[in-house]
Amino acid sequence: MKFNPPKKLSEIAELLGLELDGDPDFQVTGINEIHMVEQGDITFVDHPKYYKKALSSAASVVIINQKVERPKGKHLLFSDEPFTAYNSLSKKFRPFQSSARHISDSADIGEGTIIQPGGFIGNHVKIGKNCLIHANVSIYDHSVIGDETIIHSGAVIGGDAFYYKKEAAGYTKMHSTGRAIIGNRVEIGCGTTIDKGVSGDTTVGDGSKLDNMVHVGHDTQIGKNCLFAGQVGIAGVVIVEDDVILWGQVGVQKDLRIGKGAVVLGQSGIGKDLEPNKTYFGSPTRDAREKMKELALIKKLPEIIVELRNK
Repeated sequence: MKFNPPKKLSEIAELLGLELDGDPDFQVTGINEIHMVEQGDITFVDHPKYYKKALSSAASVVIINQKVERPKGKHLLFSDEPFTAYNSLSKKFRPFQSSARHISDSADIGEGTIIQPGGFIGNHVKIGKNCLIHANVSIYDHSVIGDETIIHSGAVIGGDAFYYKKEAAGYTKMHSTGRAIIGNRVEIGCGTTIDKGVSGDTTVGDGSKLDNMVHVGHDTQIGKNCLFAGQVGIAGVVIVEDDVILWGQVGVQKDLRIGKGAVVLGQSGIGKDLEPNKTYFGSPTRDAREKMKELALIKKLPEIIVELRNK
């Protein structure tokens, strides 16, 4: 999420009540998680395992729970609870905003776009030209929809990220401040859900087609001209390159990359990066031909065992 306008670091430190090590006049341009940060952003780290990653990232400001030497070009904010401080900042600059209308007055709807009855278009949503939004679609605040895109009934665009921190009292939700961005000529099936980014963007590229009951997790980036069949489930922070096909009920673990042109056959489970331009099957996924040979051999095992016993 970007600040508009940028904020002085001293203002952020005062707002959170935190000790500052750095330039008080530094202009902070936004907040973001470690995997999405850009120069000018604030991020947070609360575990020694990730200190080095955070301090060497593109982030200009790091909220941290340990006094450390400040790297050159960085600014530090010290907090006993970096997650809580970061969450407070998110809620301050992008609080929940209710809407009393089916189509918010602040929504920007392009020429020729049709919104069927029962559709909800939230605050600051932007929808391009010649789109068709079917009945009972919900498009949450700050989402962006390109031109000539079709969204079928019951789809939800921009729901909150499924992101929680486990604590002694239970699970604490991270406040979602990101967006869902859908490209041009995309088609989204009935009941499909695309979560917004935690503090960055979830994106679906131009020309991609998502069937019914597909789920796309937070901060996932889907390329151009991808094809996902029904009940595909994609976790957060996944990169799907262009021209990827995922057939029905494929499940995708978080934090991985699927290479350009990869095809994954139905009911497969993807647990690691996939190379481009190959066909995969199984759980965990393997080269489809190798997996099919393996299954054929497994079917022959009873015969092989009988033969061995009779020798």
